[in-house]
This record gives sequence, C-alpha cells and structure tokens, in this order.
Amino acid sequence: MMSIIGRFKDIMSANINALLDKAENPEKMVDQYLRNMNSDLAKVKAETAAVMAEEQRAKRECHECQADMEKMESYAMKALQAGNEGDARKFLERKTSLESKLSELQMANQIAATNAAQMRKMHDKLVSDIGELEARKNMIKAKWAVAKTQERMNKLGASVSSTSQSMSAFGRMEDKVNKALDQANAMAELNSAPQDDIADLTAKYDTAGSSQVDDELAALKAKMMLDK
Repeated sequence: MMSIIGRFKDIMSANINALLDKAENPEKMVDQYLRNMNSDLAKVKAETAAVMAEEQRAKRECHECQADMEKMESYAMKALQAGNEGDARKFLERKTSLESKLSELQMANQIAATNAAQMRKMHDKLVSDIGELEARKNMIKAKWAVAKTQERMNKLGASVSSTSQSMSAFGRMEDKVNKALDQANAMAELNSAPQDDIADLTAKYDTAGSSQVDDELAALKAKMMLDK
C-alpha cells in the first residue's frame, strides 16, 4: 500500500506556479500539465477506490469479529444456565481466540483507514489543482500571446531604429555631396575668363549705322529720279 502512496507523492508537492515560472513556453506547458494531471487523476481515482474498498473490508471484518465474540459470550452464559460448565469453557476459549484476531483486524483497519485518508487527500488536491489550472488556462494563454506580440514589436522597433540611423547617415552623405558640388561650381566660376561686353555693344550700333546709310541712299536715288 505504501508503494501506491509513493507513486503519487509528487502530486502532493506539486506547485503549479513554480512549474509555470520555469517553463519556456507556459502556453504549451499548461496544456501538457493538464493532460498529465488528468492522467494522474484517473490513476488516483482507481487507487483511491481500491484503498477505500480495503478500508471498508477491514472495518466489516472487525464488526463481524466483535459480533462473533458477543455470540460466544452469549452461548457461554446459556451453557452455564444449563449447568454445562464444560461447554461454557469452550465458548469462552473461542471468544479469547477471537479477541486476538480482533486486535490484528483493528490494526489492519487503522492502516487501511490511514491509507484511504491519504489517497482521498491526494485525490482532492489533484481535483483542486486541475480546477485551478483550467480556470487560469485562458488567462495564461492570453498573457502569453500578449507577451509574444510585445516581443515581436520590440524586434520591429529595433529594426525601425536601425533604419532611421541608416537614413540619417544617408542624409549626411547627401549634404556632403551637395556641399562638394557647390564648391566645385564656385571654383569653376572663379576660374572662367572675364566676359567683355563691349564687342556686343559696338556691334549693335554698327548694325544700326549701316541701316541708316542704306535708307539715306535709297531716298537720294528716289529724289534723282523725280528730278529727271
């Protein structure tokens, strides 16, 4: 019987919170732990029923032995009343024998009662743990989902931060290129020869003068033709 209790001693010391704290994935752990506990519960129920049946059998044997002792004493009294002392002695001898048997049965009954109490205690604790974990299962899974989502968001945030740093570095490089281009353009402007505008200006007036002479020449020819 002690071997039965030994197989389930871990049930009595099980701490759900401690097991979940150590789990890498509480969502999977809670399902696995529930499956294990329900499997254990089926075994504990069967063992508890067997131990309780043993307790009832031991108790019944004690009552039967006590009843037999009372019967032997009653027969001894009847034998004495009938004047048969020898028969009374035999009945009392049997009663004495039954007293020794009763002592053994009572000891067995006490052990059976203790075992049954321990098994019932384990059974009740296991039922309570299963009920507690079932009630907390959805909450645990919901919190785990939120934690995993937050973890993914943290990783994405780190990626965005890295991208922002890259964009900032790109902007600095672009500013550097623009500055170099402006400097190159300024140097090219300084290195170019000064522009002389006088040639264009004289050409303007040269063209205007030539056109005036042509006009005067045409007018003169027209006048000569009229004079003829």
